[in-house]
Amino acid sequence: MESGTSLDPALWRKIAEQGWTGMILSEEYGGFGMGMVEMAAAFEEMGRALLPGPFFSTVLMAGPLLEHAPNGRSAKQKYLPAISSGEAKGAVALLEDSASWSPDSIRMNATSSAGSYLLDGRKLFVWDAAVADFLISVARLNGELALFLIPAKANGLRITALPAMDSTRELYEVAFEGVSVPRENLLAEGKPARAALDYMLNVATVGLVAEMTGGMQRLLEMTVEYAKTRKQFGRPIGQFQAVQHLCADMLVYTESSRSAAYFAAWAIQEGVPEAQLAVSVAKAYASDAYREVGNRAIQVHGGMGFTWENDAHLFYRRAKASELAFGDAIYHRERIARLVIDASSIGEDEAILSVVNSQIT
Repeated sequence: MESGTSLDPALWRKIAEQGWTGMILSEEYGGFGMGMVEMAAAFEEMGRALLPGPFFSTVLMAGPLLEHAPNGRSAKQKYLPAISSGEAKGAVALLEDSASWSPDSIRMNATSSAGSYLLDGRKLFVWDAAVADFLISVARLNGELALFLIPAKANGLRITALPAMDSTRELYEVAFEGVSVPRENLLAEGKPARAALDYMLNVATVGLVAEMTGGMQRLLEMTVEYAKTRKQFGRPIGQFQAVQHLCADMLVYTESSRSAAYFAAWAIQEGVPEAQLAVSVAKAYASDAYREVGNRAIQVHGGMGFTWENDAHLFYRRAKASELAFGDAIYHRERIARLVIDASSIGEDEAILSVVNSQIT
């Protein structure tokens, strides 16, 4: 946190040497071509360790978005092998003043100009922009969604740090002031751009839910251990039924989030029709669950939970930040409703509702 960027170069090298940065990238680009279930397992442990740095923004956002965009072959050949080897870090500039994660909310404009495109506007809450080697920005070109790849040192690009709840995950404002983008760096436009963006958002959301689950697990372990050693009235507080209830709630939230995360990861990996629904069910639940686990952890720890001598508050900060990232519970419940309504109009409502009911149960 004291670095100001949350990047530890030595840690990043170790991560790259283990091959984690290429876990879900295809073998064509030096990756391992593994699935989302394996990635979810890795992210659960990263959440448990409160991993800092640009791993998430690079591996689950910039990498999949670049790989699944139909154009930009030269950019893919340049950056995807570099991501796999840990030599390149990326960021995705999506959110604007509305702070909405829906692609329909994008308003930043791109114009065609003499063999290139010009980008003007600003993006907010961009993860790890200051340490990225390239950014992928979402904008409107002739009214259609479009994806542009911009080197981090492009002329007219201005990156400013923003205050953040979670000091292990830095946020930035990225201002585009007449940034020129070569035509070969237009990665996608129209429906292909929306498809690539939707895929990235689903992958990143599942990864975040797995990470949140790992954080819940660590908070549970810390809280139970504290309840066993902290004494009041000559007894460990863990012997009091009220404290036991809090810990039991934390366990239920954690295990339920884990089940939802892995089901959603499997659904994306296998390409089942209910994948988007499973993602929203998982995120809607985990957004509330991580916050509630954090609440209970702080309650059991008391004032100690928010001191620098104890790590509980660091996970609580991550919980609050993750609650809003990629849409909060309200956003995803509305998305579930739309998916159910759309499915019912084409006769798929029974299958969709069975997934909702099974995950709620």
